[in-house]
Amino acid sequence: MDFNVKKFASDAGIFFTRAIQFTGEKFGQVEKTELDAHFENLLSRADSTKNWTEKIFRQTEVLLQPNPSSRIEEFLYEKLDRTVPSRPNNEELLGHYMQDAAKDFGPGTPYGSTLIKVGDCERRLGSVQREFLQTSAISFLTPLRNFLEGDWRTISKERRLLENRRLDLDSCKARLKKAKLAESKAALWSEEVDKAEHELRVAQTEFDRQAEVTRLLLEGISSTHVNHLRCLHEFVEAQTAYYKQCHLHMQDLQKELDRFPNAFAGNPGHSMASGGSSPMDPASAVETDTLKIEEVQAPATGTRKAKVLYDYDAADTSELSLLADELITVYTVPGMDSDWLVGERGNQKGKVPVTYLELLS
Repeated sequence: MDFNVKKFASDAGIFFTRAIQFTGEKFGQVEKTELDAHFENLLSRADSTKNWTEKIFRQTEVLLQPNPSSRIEEFLYEKLDRTVPSRPNNEELLGHYMQDAAKDFGPGTPYGSTLIKVGDCERRLGSVQREFLQTSAISFLTPLRNFLEGDWRTISKERRLLENRRLDLDSCKARLKKAKLAESKAALWSEEVDKAEHELRVAQTEFDRQAEVTRLLLEGISSTHVNHLRCLHEFVEAQTAYYKQCHLHMQDLQKELDRFPNAFAGNPGHSMASGGSSPMDPASAVETDTLKIEEVQAPATGTRKAKVLYDYDAADTSELSLLADELITVYTVPGMDSDWLVGERGNQKGKVPVTYLELLS
């Protein structure tokens, strides 16, 4: 490799001159060319955009992939320009384990059949999550990364170049001032003044040109905001679709599980705990499957208010449909399954699941 001594010496001289100018400015010993207020506002806005974009990008990465080891792995594969191996996510793994357990316990048993249903739902949730992560990475993370690794690097490079041009300009101003001061004392310095004036004109031209280039890049931050705003809308839409699908899958699962026969109906201690009397006592027990809701009367004492946590669609005429956040009156009847209460809303009455309610004091 050829080594250009003259160029090395020239670069070293320029660097030394800039260092002297920069140090003098820090100590207030030399003058500094100030940028106009509009330009300073553009710089401040650009710095703010970069800082907040970086924070939003990093936290979104954590949201989409909480496992730091997996994030590092994905980063390395990306830098090596290789495809990340496809692995089941946590929901899909849980679904697989549940369904494998059901095969071992017996798919015809209440527990085994429920495991199959829940496992299938977990696998569907995992598939929905995988689609959400892919959509969010393309529509939101990638544009933010492109700005940080592309546009911002270009802006930073041009800003550093502008700062160097400013230091060169101020150094030329200082040399011209010094030459003019010496000229007033000795006529021999006129040539130095002409040389300093020429260098100042060149430095001023280069500074103005670089300032214009940097200004145009900084003004492009507004377009960056517009682009990121569009990406943010797409990210919110992806999140909305993801949570909506998850909610629908869980609602379907709950409805399926509600249709399953009660696995605890044969527990002899269950009725004793809920009704306080022997299930064989006809005077104090009412069988749930023969319970006629229209004949049930609210007790004089023991009724409570309850807030509905989730929407619920009645499976038959003996049940009461519920709407989230509404208030209803609830009470128990002797011999009734403790997983259910009788609920009243105006003239409407029916069984309601306890898990859908928040009992109020």
